[in-house]
Amino acid sequence: MKTYFEKKENKERDWFIIDASDKILGKVATKVSKILLGKQKPEWTPNIDNGDAVIVLNAEHVKVSGKKEAGKLYRKHSGYPGGLKTLSFKELKAKNPCKIIELSVWGMLPKNITGRRMIRRLKVYKDGIHPHLTQKPLEIR
Repeated sequence: MKTYFEKKENKERDWFIIDASDKILGKVATKVSKILLGKQKPEWTPNIDNGDAVIVLNAEHVKVSGKKEAGKLYRKHSGYPGGLKTLSFKELKAKNPCKIIELSVWGMLPKNITGRRMIRRLKVYKDGIHPHLTQKPLEIR
């Protein structure tokens, strides 16, 4: 029996919608990352990018458990001395709620060219409106 490998010509990417309102951040991020990786498909292969596209709606209504609302910190550094910038979950949620989901999903994807291609198929919107109606996305609960 021969091993089946997915070809570029055979790929058809589906689009899925996930509503993040009143859901835990980690549970939404794991569901999104599995779809982007293509792990729900029977022809999944770790070295081939055969995942689907995901639209996440209502990013501003995502929740975290425990004391993470004030205690979870997002850090970035400019590369210059004293260039560390720190934001808490609450501050980042007020400033850019889409970035929270993007960062948590990026942490679950491979850190190489394949992962960078996958993260491009993630579309996050802070409210329930999106411009991807022509792709006919399927809703996931």
